[in-house]
Amino acid sequence: MASNTTVITCPPPMAATSNGAFQGNDPLDYALPLAIVQICLVVVVSRGLAFILRPLRQPRVIAEIIGGVLLGPSALGRSQTYLNKVFPPKSYPVLDTLANMGLLFFMFLVGLELDPRSLRRTGKKAFSIAIAGISLPFALGIGSSFALRATISKGVSEAPFLVFMGVALSITAFPVLARILAELKLLTTEVGQIAMSAAAVNDVAAWILLALAIALSSHGRSPLISLWVLLCGSAFVLLCVFIVPHIFKWMARRCPEGEPVDEMYVCATLTAVLAAGFVTDAIGIHALFGGFVIGVVVPKDGPFPGALVERIEDLVSGLFLPLYFVSSGLKTNVAAIQGGQSWGLLVLVICTACFGKIVGTFTVSLLCKVPLREALTLGFLMNTKGLVELIVLNIGKDKGVLNDQTFAIMVLMALFTTFITTPLVIAVYKPAKRTSKADYKHRTIQRKDQNTKLRILACFHSTRNIPTLINLIEASRGTEKRKGLCVYPMHLMELSERSSAILMVQRARRNGLPFWNKGLQSGTNQIVVAFEAFRRLGNVSIRPMTAISAMNTMHEDICGSAERKSATIIILPFHRHERLDGQLESARTDFQFVNRRVLEHAPCSVGILVDRGLGGSTHVSASNVDSVTTVLFFGGPDDREALAYGARMAEHPGISLVVVRFLVDPKVTGKNATLDVNGRSSDEGARSAADEEFLEEIKMKKLKGNSNEYEERIVSNTAETIEVIREHSCRCNLILVGRMPEGQLVEGLSRRNECAELGPVGGLLTSPDFSTKASVLVVKQYHSQLALNPLASLKEEDEENSPERDSDTN
Repeated sequence: MASNTTVITCPPPMAATSNGAFQGNDPLDYALPLAIVQICLVVVVSRGLAFILRPLRQPRVIAEIIGGVLLGPSALGRSQTYLNKVFPPKSYPVLDTLANMGLLFFMFLVGLELDPRSLRRTGKKAFSIAIAGISLPFALGIGSSFALRATISKGVSEAPFLVFMGVALSITAFPVLARILAELKLLTTEVGQIAMSAAAVNDVAAWILLALAIALSSHGRSPLISLWVLLCGSAFVLLCVFIVPHIFKWMARRCPEGEPVDEMYVCATLTAVLAAGFVTDAIGIHALFGGFVIGVVVPKDGPFPGALVERIEDLVSGLFLPLYFVSSGLKTNVAAIQGGQSWGLLVLVICTACFGKIVGTFTVSLLCKVPLREALTLGFLMNTKGLVELIVLNIGKDKGVLNDQTFAIMVLMALFTTFITTPLVIAVYKPAKRTSKADYKHRTIQRKDQNTKLRILACFHSTRNIPTLINLIEASRGTEKRKGLCVYPMHLMELSERSSAILMVQRARRNGLPFWNKGLQSGTNQIVVAFEAFRRLGNVSIRPMTAISAMNTMHEDICGSAERKSATIIILPFHRHERLDGQLESARTDFQFVNRRVLEHAPCSVGILVDRGLGGSTHVSASNVDSVTTVLFFGGPDDREALAYGARMAEHPGISLVVVRFLVDPKVTGKNATLDVNGRSSDEGARSAADEEFLEEIKMKKLKGNSNEYEERIVSNTAETIEVIREHSCRCNLILVGRMPEGQLVEGLSRRNECAELGPVGGLLTSPDFSTKASVLVVKQYHSQLALNPLASLKEEDEENSPERDSDTN
């Protein structure tokens, strides 16, 4: 009797590498070359879309989701030739393995971003908002699941489907939200802090609910299987919570601050992540849970977590994680959404998701006495989805809980809700306009009432700038009779694509507040220790801040903070630092453009500090200060501002002030007198009178001490001017100069200037041909109506040299 058995032939497994095209092998028929092509294609498409969406200020996850969908059957995959060649079904095991490996380590990074101590410190307001942001969307998700089961999801298991839909609608993506808040400069606002605290609670709750959903979706005849999965998963979590942290603390104690972390500890941690992933996969939850739990229990203090992020973030986020988006995109077929019923269900799911998150968060925020505009903003922010949403959906798809139509609908819902977050928040909430002060009195150091408090916004890039900055602040303290000195040290940090949410959030929460507290161990942060020690000195108030921004908008943070804090002067570090041979080398030219933009838009006076080791590499105490400050005075408002700052420094008992005034030889003046016509002489006469008046005031009040000197030098040309400057630069520790001095003596110096933001004299003092050990502070006085000439050079050079004008415009 003949058999009717159908024989199914499976394709042979792919070999790893080919013998080469010259031997007749197609590289795309082999696993490794094909995986390389797939990775390169995914990276190019996702980065290209991210560049296109950058003007819309969308997070990169939006571009990666869209890129995955475009590479799948929804767009390019409609061509079977392309799909069978670039993403053939036989390559899916390798692709999914690489994608899930990258996802495993990414979830480890996500866990590393969550500090359990911060969850315990979450206020009632943020906790209530988090619970509301979970409860109502979860309930509405269960309600919408009935409509889906009655139409396009018939036959699926009821309990797992209900839980998966509830989880999918109640998730708030913590990493994506951190990125959006940083892009919109909301991390430092009360709204941003509440949103991040609530999102952290939401994240943990979502993972617990997802573990429950996976356990319920386990295939088996006995319900005891789901119970065993939950019990074993709980035992694994308890084991990690009570035992694993002690091992990591032992590693962290052997990684002292300021020294590189031993590679063995990093390797051991990554191996532990893989082992935890194996255990949770064997239990039946998912491998990514193991990586997430290990990340949560790693101690967050010291250099150890930062070293882990540095080692793996770029590789995971840049190469392997995008594969997960394309793996998800290959399962997403928008064409499966057919007919009015399916599109109506898409609208229903989107409306349900938005209504649950926004209304739930908005209502509870109002009950917690959050203002109306802020409450609505919180609702929009908590509606953010992202990678975590895709993880939930993919697990549901793999478990057979979500079919093709439901999966496509949920992916589009996640894409839409995240895409609208940034535009809605920008439209509703504008903190810069609401918190900035329209005006404040003391915008310059030169003022009538010298006894008012001096407020300095002192910016720095790294710990390299700290000693000189603190010694400059020490010199600025003034006398005991004054109302004191208030300093806002601002750490300038670039918001790059690789910035981790934990670093952004932890530093931004300290903005405007002292970043030391009882729970912080001394010695864990060099910056904290340095400013904490200096804060204890009398008459000095230290309020550290952090600016996390893209380079092309960092000046907005600096100027905005200066206006909110009513700063008198902004101190900016020069973009070059001193080498061992005494020459200045560029660290990052991006900071040069930041300095120039601050000069153009600052609401107060600005000083650019060229650091040559003022006071040495450590803070010099008040009783040990013994230095000489020289002011080079040519004339004009900038020079008067520099002299006013120098006069305040002269009040310090350990500082000697030397004022050198440059005068033009009368013979030279006589020869050039006929050139100044058409009313210019009257303006210069007024400026000269202002200079004389201010100099007389300084000489009478500040230069009476034996250690202070006033000297007038008559010069006739540029060479003599340079010689006098060279002579005094060898006798002092700090040189104060105006950015744009006035008079014919500086005309020859202007031709030697390489850095327009420093002006002619500052440019001379930092040129390679000029040798000096003195630090330089170049000062520009604020005045509301700037002439075109002082800043014209900056604008011209920015247009010619700035690469960010075209590439980094938001």
